[in-house]
Amino acid sequence: MNETFGVIGGDRRQAELAKLLEGEGRTVYTYGIEGSRGRDGSLDQAAAADVVILPLPLCKGDGVLNCEETPLPTLDLFRLLGHSRLVLAGQVKPQQRREAEICGLQLEDYFLREELTVANAAATAESAVQVAMERTDRSLLGAECLVIGFGRIGKLLCDRLRGLGVRVTATARKPADQAWIRAYGWQALETGKLDGRLGTFDVVFNTVPSMILDRSLLEQLPARCLCVDLASVQGIDRKAAENLALPYVWARSLPGRLVPRTAAAVIRDAVGHILEERGDPA
Repeated sequence: MNETFGVIGGDRRQAELAKLLEGEGRTVYTYGIEGSRGRDGSLDQAAAADVVILPLPLCKGDGVLNCEETPLPTLDLFRLLGHSRLVLAGQVKPQQRREAEICGLQLEDYFLREELTVANAAATAESAVQVAMERTDRSLLGAECLVIGFGRIGKLLCDRLRGLGVRVTATARKPADQAWIRAYGWQALETGKLDGRLGTFDVVFNTVPSMILDRSLLEQLPARCLCVDLASVQGIDRKAAENLALPYVWARSLPGRLVPRTAAAVIRDAVGHILEERGDPA
């Protein structure tokens, strides 16, 4: 319990994470967290902690920490973390992994842990439903919804939508995933073959981090179809959607914005599991 924690950068979920750790009796230092300017200390103080927890995602832009303060290159930050026994971050890119190695840091990506990604996907799916309900002028009951991609978020989103009485259609690239979609009782489409199949949807959710709905496909959607892009890299052509007057939301990092306390608890638990597996009594 004498171990110190530094929580550096990120959104409201990192602020809630610091509160949760403090509630357990931890000594916590924070820096550069969204909405926490009043309680933040110095970067040097947070960087000197025994365990440093960096945000999810780690970077905002190319090689820059996801942080509210002055833009901070991750390499500069890693050079400050030499005294930290363990550094944890979410969605670590190869460049940052190489930088950590250069600085001799043990950098572990907590977003690779299945218990975290599943819980995060569940929070994202629930939040995506909230986004859709806030931005449509009709009930989702009986609505025609398309979910592009059948990964963790896609599966859970389809399940949440069905519970609301939505007519669910989901897409997948693999025939096996398409078979699972049909087995659940939903309509199945192949992700790469949507041309001519988009004329009936009230809401489209994209979970695929590559361009799927370009202008030629967006033109086939009904006039007031809501487009909700959940991917970290846009899979719906935002400019084309706006030019076509289609309602569009790029809903990234939903857990951190809409359910930060839940998202923080998920990270807290993953960090605890990592420390336990390392034989750390904390």
